[in-house]
Amino acid sequence: MDRRDFLTALGVGALGASLPRLADAQQGTPGKAPARPAALPAMTVYKSASCGCCHLWVEHARANGFTVRTIDTEDLAKVKAELGVPGTLQSCHTVVVANYLVEGHVPADDVKRMLKEKPAIRGIAVPGMPVGSPGMEQGPVSGYQRYEVVAFTTTGQRSTFARH
Repeated sequence: MDRRDFLTALGVGALGASLPRLADAQQGTPGKAPARPAALPAMTVYKSASCGCCHLWVEHARANGFTVRTIDTEDLAKVKAELGVPGTLQSCHTVVVANYLVEGHVPADDVKRMLKEKPAIRGIAVPGMPVGSPGMEQGPVSGYQRYEVVAFTTTGQRSTFARH
């Protein structure tokens, strides 16, 4: 008796053949593999080559599953003007992801929420560079600033998207 015949006689062969179906049944979808989350769209980050906090924000985005392409430029004002980032919402870097803008140190979870909900806005922004926002973590946590993520439209409307 060879190994296969021996295992078949023990019923292991039949059990092994049914394991994938059992695993699928445990996921609630007989005969199908569990659904994978949708891939995040790639983002392009416009930033200054010398900005350390921009580099840290890019690492934050990558650590949260985004594929990031960076474009170093010394004329960020021109990029922001061409893309339509309102002056009072500007920060140190500008991101294009899907059909949205992300300005400054916005947490990746807020970017993901925007992409999932697909609101009728132009983008979201964290004006300035609040200490404690992603890429701006420095000093003791007790010194971190509270900040808002602001949603903005092409017509100038603004609303609070999130508070941190």
